[in-house]
Amino acid sequence: MRILSLLSVLLFVLGSCNSQKNGVGSSIEMKDIEIQYEANTRGFYQKLVLKNAAVSSTNDRDGKENPIVQKVSDADWNTLREEINKVDLENLPNLIAPTEKRFFDGAAIAKLKIIYKGNTYQSSDFDHGFPPMQIKSVVEIVNLLFKPEE
Repeated sequence: MRILSLLSVLLFVLGSCNSQKNGVGSSIEMKDIEIQYEANTRGFYQKLVLKNAAVSSTNDRDGKENPIVQKVSDADWNTLREEINKVDLENLPNLIAPTEKRFFDGAAIAKLKIIYKGNTYQSSDFDHGFPPMQIKSVVEIVNLLFKPEE
């Protein structure tokens, strides 16, 4: 009987740990989220903001110019949602960048910020184009969703 009780408690604890993978619950609701991606160097600046199935982009550090806003398709928004749900938001500041080109102007300094239900989760700095593995797919999707006019 003790073994059965021990096994049931163990299964309960393991199940609870798995449901906390993104740090805020089992599934993120995209209507409550804002994703910001910023990359900059001395001569380059880009800020992408995703919210309410739209992406806005600006190259103006001072925020004086109006950002360019584009609609995000439902399929792309759902793909982003799936990838966001794989991220441990609580651990976002602790992720280690795989490269250090930003230290000698070899790459722009980038960061990812996720605002969800009033809580802000921000990554540490990493090289633009070389995000930590845990957020690589999210960063790639965010950058692909904005399509500059040609």
